[in-house]
Amino acid sequence: MAPSMRYFEDLQVGDETEFGSYAVTREEVIEFAGKYDPQPFHLSDEAAAKTHFGRIAASGWHTAAMTMAVIARYVVDDQQAGLGSPGIDELRWLKPVYPGDALHVRGRILGKTPSRSRPDMGSFRTETTVTNQDGVPVMRFTSIVLIRTRPAEPAAT
Repeated sequence: MAPSMRYFEDLQVGDETEFGSYAVTREEVIEFAGKYDPQPFHLSDEAAAKTHFGRIAASGWHTAAMTMAVIARYVVDDQQAGLGSPGIDELRWLKPVYPGDALHVRGRILGKTPSRSRPDMGSFRTETTVTNQDGVPVMRFTSIVLIRTRPAEPAAT
């Protein structure tokens, strides 16, 4: 049975969601870095060995993109009435992400606000934490998410 659509009214401050996980591959790390963040420690074992990373590491932006992939799949599958996001705050890359890591994405609702100008939508602030397979936090950010309010039921005739 498919889940019913989740709206602004269904969200509670303090709610936590396990969005899912993502397996980090060497090929994807190198491909992403080659296109978007071609720093040597993202592309070469030899170059990475000369840095504090010690070995090839994923770009922080790649970590953010992998996290978004996990969240977006969950939101679509869970049928949330999401309307996107105006942005994120306080993005922190806490530890390197390496090929072979398994990223786990979790979110917690910090607050919610109905729109003053649009009664058909509201927003909520969420803290997202990404951990590796050992439970070590590797990335954290706070974001604002826009979401529809529950549509009014049609009047009975």
